[in-house]
Formats: sequence, structure tokens, C-alpha cells
Amino acid sequence: MKNKLFYGLFVVYAIMVVFILYVNGVFAGNVASLSNLLINGIFLAVIGVMFVISAAAFLQLNRLTDDLQRVSGVLQTEYKEAGNKNIWASLQDKKDVFEEENLRTAFAKYRMRVRSSRVGKRYANTCDIEDYVNEELLDKVGCSFFNSGISGTMTGLGILGTFIGLSLGLGSFSGDDIYTISDNVGPLLSGMKVAFHTSVYGIIFSLIFNFVYRSIMADAYGKLNSFLDVFRQCAMPPAGSGDENTAAMLVYQANTANYMKQLLDMAKGQSELQAAALQQMAEHFLAELENVTGTQLRGIGDTLQAVMRAQNMETESSRIVLEAARNLVESNRKMQDSLDFMLDRQEMFAKELARQKETLAAACDEISRDVSNQLYTFEQMKELV
Repeated sequence: MKNKLFYGLFVVYAIMVVFILYVNGVFAGNVASLSNLLINGIFLAVIGVMFVISAAAFLQLNRLTDDLQRVSGVLQTEYKEAGNKNIWASLQDKKDVFEEENLRTAFAKYRMRVRSSRVGKRYANTCDIEDYVNEELLDKVGCSFFNSGISGTMTGLGILGTFIGLSLGLGSFSGDDIYTISDNVGPLLSGMKVAFHTSVYGIIFSLIFNFVYRSIMADAYGKLNSFLDVFRQCAMPPAGSGDENTAAMLVYQANTANYMKQLLDMAKGQSELQAAALQQMAEHFLAELENVTGTQLRGIGDTLQAVMRAQNMETESSRIVLEAARNLVESNRKMQDSLDFMLDRQEMFAKELARQKETLAAACDEISRDVSNQLYTFEQMKELV
């Protein structure tokens, strides 16, 4: 019920308005001082406007914290239904996890950040949900920049009303003897009544609002912490450690190298099989021709062997091309690292130049002041001479 405390502000406000109207004789039809009633009415109207603005902010904050509570319950239920296993896989693609607009926007940014760091089934350097759903978001929705100053503002209004009432009373107070002074006691007391009333309800409103505001914000922070604990337990994206990430990269590189080696072995094996088949075909063909024609046709066999050697050379060339391509990829990666390093160095150099420029400018100013002082001293000495 802490988040509903701000309704009590309007109850206290209504009671105070009735009290001010009563002490000013409005209900009895006997208004002693219109200026007193007018000043109190203006001050109460200003306080009422501030209460309305604060209530609107508190209502929006309540919608946000209620949504946090609802989602916490949903996460706990799904976590139990999944056998106490992480439910981020079923949560990451949902766009309607939150109903409140600010939470929906913050969670969408969080999902994009997590998705960009995904490596396989895990996430490298995953961020915490508190980076997006945090106390700063609650302060923004609850207009803390405004509400945190209301308590002091109402105290200031009470003090301002005190001085205004005293000024009105003293302004109408005059007299040189006891008789004229006694005739002006009434206006003086009327002004003091303004001072007393504004001070009383200014302090009362300040104390009550400060208590209500702090209670509501403490309740909101508590609900936020409960949600963060539930989310981290039930739906935090599984992040790999630094050693796991390094091992995963090494395994990936080893698998890639093994795959390239298998391709080369397959190409080499196919070339050897093709060469052996061609050689057998050539020998068989030559033997048949020799039997039919009685002629030595070894020249054709030599030609076929040359073709076989050319094919072996082509296979070797393919291997060299693949090796060159792999070296080129590695060179590009090293070049990118070098460019990143150069950019960082240039940025550091630019900052250093800016710092030296500032230092030089300060030194020039100091020298200019010293020269001016010396010239002034020299002129004074000349005048003395």
C-alpha cells in the first residue's frame, strides 16, 4: 500500500482548505480580511497544482512497478515449469514481455545488446539487465527532479507567507500614542494571522509530502531489486567465461584448419587415383595397339604421363592457392589490428596535442602578464627617476 500513499496528500489538502476557510469566517459569512483569504487561496492553489503534477508522476511510477511485479511472477512461474532451467531462450524473442512503455523500450534495447554479443549458444561479455532497467529509469518516470524539490518549495512558501503577512500587518500599523496604537492592533493581528497560517500549512505539507515521496520511492526501489534478482536467477542470458570464449575460438580455428587439410588430402588422393587409372589405361591401350599393329606406341604413353604430371602440378597449384588465400586472410586480420592500433594512437596524439596547446596558451598568458608587469614597473621607475 506504500505506492498509494499519495492519495493521502489530497485528503490532508482538503482538510487544510476547509480549516483555512473556517478560520477566515467563510462558513459563518463573516470574512474578517479579504486580503488574508486571498493570500491563503493563492498559496493553496499553488500547492494544489504541485500535488496534481506529483500525483500524475506517482501514478505512472506505480504502473511501471506493478508491471515489474507482474513480470517477476511470470518469470518465476515459467522457470518452475521449465524444471528450474534458464528460460532466456523462450524470452529473447518476445516483444510483449512488458506492458508499460518505458519498460518495453528498455527491454528492447537490452535484447538488441545481448543479441549482438551472441557466440554460438552462449553470449560473450553479456551485459546486465540493470544497465537498462535501473533506479535512473524509476527516477525519470517518477519525476524525481521535480518531486525532490517540492518539500523545500512548500517550506519556502510558508516562510514567504510569513513575511508577506508581517509586511501587511506592519504596513497598516501606525500611531504615536497608546490610543492610536490600540486602534491599529486589529490590522496587525490580521497580518500575523496570514503569517501564522501560511507557516503552519507550509510546514505540514512539507513534512507529509516528504514522508509520502520517500515511502513511494523506497517501495519502487524494492520492487526493482526484487525483479532484478528474479531475472538474474531465471532468465539471465548464459554467458561464457573468458577461458570458454578463448577455447571456443581455438576449437573453431582448429576445425577450420582440419577442414582445409581434409580438402587438400581429398584433392591429392583423387589426383593419385586418377593418375594410376590413366597409367593403367595407357599401358593397356598401348599393349593392344602393339598387338594389333606390331608397332611401338610408347610416345603416346609418354604424352599421357605428361598429362598426368600436368594434373599433379595443377593439384599442387590449387594447394598453393588455398594456402595463399589463408595467408591473405591472416594478413588482412593483422592489417585491421594495425589500423585499429594506429587509430588509437592518432586519437591519443590528438588529445596530447590539445593538452599541449592548452599548456602553451597558459604559458603564453603567463609570459604576457609577466612582461606587462615588468613594463609597468619599468615605467614607474622611470617616473620616479
